[in-house]
Amino acid sequence: MLMKKFRILVLPVLLTAALISCSKSKGEAEIKPPVEPPVTNPGKVYDTTGLLYKSYTGLVMAGYQGWFAAEGDGSQRGWYHYQGNGGFYPGNTNVDFWPDITEYTKRYKSPFKFANGDDAYLYSPYDEESVDLHFKWMKDYGIDGVHMQRFVGEIKSSNASGKRHFNKVLANALKAAKKYGRAISVMYDLSGCSSADVAYLEQDWNELQTLFKLADNKVNPTYLYHNGKPLVTIWGVGFNDNRRYTIEDVNKLVDKIKGTDNKFSVMLGVPFYWRTLGNDTEKSPALHALIKKCDIIMPWAVGRFDSKGYNQQVVYDDIQWCKANKVDYVPLVFPGFTWGNMHKDPSIYYAIPRLKGDFLWQQIAGAKTVGAKSLYVAMFDEIDEGTAIFKAALEKNTPLNGDAGLRFVGIENDLTSDYYLWLTGQGAKWFHGASGYTRNKPSR
Repeated sequence: MLMKKFRILVLPVLLTAALISCSKSKGEAEIKPPVEPPVTNPGKVYDTTGLLYKSYTGLVMAGYQGWFAAEGDGSQRGWYHYQGNGGFYPGNTNVDFWPDITEYTKRYKSPFKFANGDDAYLYSPYDEESVDLHFKWMKDYGIDGVHMQRFVGEIKSSNASGKRHFNKVLANALKAAKKYGRAISVMYDLSGCSSADVAYLEQDWNELQTLFKLADNKVNPTYLYHNGKPLVTIWGVGFNDNRRYTIEDVNKLVDKIKGTDNKFSVMLGVPFYWRTLGNDTEKSPALHALIKKCDIIMPWAVGRFDSKGYNQQVVYDDIQWCKANKVDYVPLVFPGFTWGNMHKDPSIYYAIPRLKGDFLWQQIAGAKTVGAKSLYVAMFDEIDEGTAIFKAALEKNTPLNGDAGLRFVGIENDLTSDYYLWLTGQGAKWFHGASGYTRNKPSR
């Protein structure tokens, strides 16, 4: 199983985060919004006529995993990513949440059942109809779009089924993004990579340009641009968790992707404590040098704090560093975290509680208050570790999950399955400039 970006021990991180003061940051009167940095190397010029999203600034976008598959969906991957190690059956699954399957036109009967004996069904993003539904929800709730994940270990030529799957999901998403006017971009995840795998990313990116014409403003009018160029994200540089590639490997990759004519913008996914080189970060100044080459950075906050440990001062200080070094900054927010089924450990259900949206809104309001201009929401469809914002079943409406105290968690029973889509959409309205929003979570 491919190592995932979230698999960093939660409890030790929470203990660390609890030591961070959660007091208010500098007085709001002292906080000034960041100034857009000038483009110092304009490089290649694109025809941006008709493009809907010429900058990430002002947008609220989520990550989109798209890695699930279902038995019988045509992908020939079985219950991929739904299954646990060795199969998919009650007591052996990787997902903690169960999707609200009500609106899907293609559904697949799973090995799971509800307490009344009814069969439980799942969806597959390999189906165009299912991805179309997701993008319809983005439009319905006012979420600007998504960053499509590509896990480098899954898209190598040696993994034909993985590459076919992710290309099909991306094709589905590009079509739906155009239909519903949603922003879309490609995001590479380096988790599990070797140095050679990192170098391979350039080849895949070039293939996508040929296959999907991402930089064609007529073919893909909703592909996300930033600083005048199509944006690509490289996630997973600078973490101190013994990765098999280096900061220098990624530095070379960024140079190749940008090229001598600066033909693409790059967003870099970095550790949460990137600025101080603390906790989750390699203590190497080379990371800061690499960041300064890029257009945007997005620090990974999942698992780094709960509601008691959140501290907006970190975001404020990050923004000031980025302003001084002419790099744009996008903070990450997430609704909560749970990974009990993956580890067959009921004690880590709701490891970071959602608190009926209070935790998510706390982060949205904190980022907005200290001057953030955009957000990355983790994630749209991540039910493995419970960061999903899309429609998921209420806890009382989930199937049974065998014995040994295992179960499925879910949306809080007194909410609705679409609550986190709605709340994220409220945050997007605030970031778009709507008035009337405060630190107090909006009422529905």
